[in-house]
Amino acid sequence: MEKKILLTDCPDDKGLIAKITNICYKHQLNIIRNHEFVDRQQGRFFMRTVLEGIFNDIIFLEDLDMALPQGAERQLVSAGRKRLVLMVTREPHCLGDILMKGYSGAMDVEIAAVISNHPDLAGLVQKFDIPFHCVPTEELARCEHEQQVAAVVDEYRPDYLVLAKYMRILTPAFVTRYSGRMINIHHSFLPAFIGARPYQQAYERGVKIIGATAHFVTDHLDEGPIIEQDVIHVDHAHSAASMAEAGRDVEKLVLSRALLMVLQERVFIHGNKTVVFK
Repeated sequence: MEKKILLTDCPDDKGLIAKITNICYKHQLNIIRNHEFVDRQQGRFFMRTVLEGIFNDIIFLEDLDMALPQGAERQLVSAGRKRLVLMVTREPHCLGDILMKGYSGAMDVEIAAVISNHPDLAGLVQKFDIPFHCVPTEELARCEHEQQVAAVVDEYRPDYLVLAKYMRILTPAFVTRYSGRMINIHHSFLPAFIGARPYQQAYERGVKIIGATAHFVTDHLDEGPIIEQDVIHVDHAHSAASMAEAGRDVEKLVLSRALLMVLQERVFIHGNKTVVFK
C-alpha cells in the first residue's frame, strides 16, 4: 500500500468534493484526510487529499481531468520524505534548528547538503555528517558565483532549497531556476522593513513588536508568497542589537513551521499569496 497526496487547484464549481472523492472511490483509494478551501473573491477551489492504496497514477489523473473544470491544476505527489539543500552565511541559529530536527526525527527530511559563501559553519554541519560546500564570493562576478552554487545544488537534486539566513540577494536567473522551490526566512514581519538591517529599521521606528516571515523567493525582494509569520513584543528598552538577539528565536521557529507545512504538501501558491492547510 502506498500513501500519496492529491493537490487540486481549480475554478470553483458545484459538486467538486463529490466528484473528486467519487474518483478516489472508483480507484479503491482510502481517503485518510481531506481539507478544502474556496477563495470566493477569485472563484478558486483548493483541496488537499491524503490517499492510501494501490495507485495507477496515469489513469487516476485522466479520470480526474475529465471531472474537473477547465483550467484545473492537479498533482499526485508522494507523501514520503523530501530532500533539502540548505544555504547559509554565518548565523547558526536557523541552520542548527533544522539540523537538530532532522537528526532527531522531529522533521521528516533528508538534508542532502549545506552551501555557504563563508566557511564559518563548516564545523557545525560536519558534526551531523552532512556535506558542507563553501563557495566564496571573492573575485567572482555575481553570475559566476551563482553558477557555481547552482552546480552544487543540482548535484544533490533537492526538492526544496532553503535560505536559512543566506545573506545575499539572488539574481532573477537563479530565482527562476528554482521557482516555487526556494524558501527564505526574513527577519521582519513583512511587508514591514523589507531589505537589509530590518532590526535597525524597527529600532529607529520605535516598534512594539518584531517578527519573522518565511516566504517563497521571487524576483521581488522579500515580496514572495508568505508561508508563515510570528511576532514577539519589545519595548523602549530594546536596542537594535537586543531586538536582533530576541528575534533569532522567532526566526528559527517560523522557518521550522513553514518547512514542516511545505514538506507535508500543505501549501498552495496562489498568485502572490498562499493557501496553507494547517
